Amino acid sequence: MLQKIFFLLFLSIVSNSYSQTKLASFFSDRMVLQQNKAVSIWGKDKPKTTVEVIGNWGQKSKTKTDKQGNWKLKIQTPAAGGPYTLSVKGNKKIVLKDILIGEVWLCSGQSNMQMPVKGFGNQPINGSQEAILNSKNTNIRMFHTTLNASLTPLDDVKGDWKTASPENTGNFSATAYFFGKQLESILKVPVGLIVTCWGGSSAEAWVDKETLSQYKTIELPSEINLKRKQQTPTALYNAMLHPFIGYSIKGSIWYQGEANRERADNYNNLMTSLISSWRKQWNQGDFPFYFTQIAPYNYGKTNSAYLREAQLKTSQTLKNTGMVVTLDIGDCNFIHPREKKTVGERLAYWALSKNYNLSGIEYAGPRYTSMKLLNNKIELKFENAPNGISSFGKEFTAFEIAGEDKVFYPAKAKIKRNNLVDVSSDKVQKPIAVRYAFKNCVEASLFSTSGLPASSFRTDSWAE
Repeated sequence: MLQKIFFLLFLSIVSNSYSQTKLASFFSDRMVLQQNKAVSIWGKDKPKTTVEVIGNWGQKSKTKTDKQGNWKLKIQTPAAGGPYTLSVKGNKKIVLKDILIGEVWLCSGQSNMQMPVKGFGNQPINGSQEAILNSKNTNIRMFHTTLNASLTPLDDVKGDWKTASPENTGNFSATAYFFGKQLESILKVPVGLIVTCWGGSSAEAWVDKETLSQYKTIELPSEINLKRKQQTPTALYNAMLHPFIGYSIKGSIWYQGEANRERADNYNNLMTSLISSWRKQWNQGDFPFYFTQIAPYNYGKTNSAYLREAQLKTSQTLKNTGMVVTLDIGDCNFIHPREKKTVGERLAYWALSKNYNLSGIEYAGPRYTSMKLLNNKIELKFENAPNGISSFGKEFTAFEIAGEDKVFYPAKAKIKRNNLVDVSSDKVQKPIAVRYAFKNCVEASLFSTSGLPASSFRTDSWAE
């Protein structure tokens, strides 16, 4: 008899858990939906229940839950605007209020993406006080994901949508906020920023099990490393990315790399796999993916220029990607650059130019393309500098040149016409290779006239 009572109680609990119409946490008040798109909405309810979603902009959609109580449907959104309400009618009715329609971007990475507008302890963000004070804008909204790790894919996260205001903005991701602020100020539409990041996280942690299984050098975990949860392969993908897959986005911005600096040799392949797998899973085609090159910092014996080189290669070989260079705003004593406003705005240049058809601005600095040996000097050719190259009055200090002995010496550089630069040194009579800013602690001196810096690069392929 007692067993029967427990069994009936169990059935009651299970039935009650299905009887509630539920949505993932990011389907909530103040959310932003991608404009002019059939966006996906999903949740849970009692099995075989009809669920109807109604947007008061004049669209509705209907479906039925499956045997497990899961449901998913699409509803068409209009051009940017709002606020709207979104009603979900299932076993019960849920009404989501203050919904905006606009541009949605996914923002991920490690601590330089996580770093808030107010800064970390003893690590400031330049201009944070004024940025926070003047941040009130109901058209900029951010969903910050609570840190979590899992060995299996999860369906939901903890977090909520907040509106830009002096009360909230200090805790917003600085890179994401300044990116969104630039978009909103130019496009004049609402901008939603989904921020899912974790300081110190490795790229491997943000990739699914199936994709990582192709790498023999990466061991798939049987348990989470409790001391470094954020560096456990697949763990952050499962807990902090998988739940969002299907939420319609315009694109993604990414700020990560420091945690992979000692594995630079496979970073290009790994990031290519990460980006490609995200695109495949979202099923939105080759959506834009823009990322930030790690900045100069004193990493000790590890030369981070090789990681920067891998990042540059990804931007040059993978479709619809772009990279922001930060050689001019790094700090050898702080791994978190203070100029997050500059980073966010440079990411926005890419999006505005490539995805929102804004002409008349540059979005990338000069890029090395080829070299020519000229007696005792080397001539370098660059592209992405439509109005030419400049050092902005700085002395060229980051160039090095080497001969057949492969020993590099500090070199002089001279800007010529047609985006050409001559590099030479009195100590190298027959040079065969040039490197620019190919060390940990460097300062940019090569820019386009728009003020965008060139990436570090090398003309050789010699082993370290």
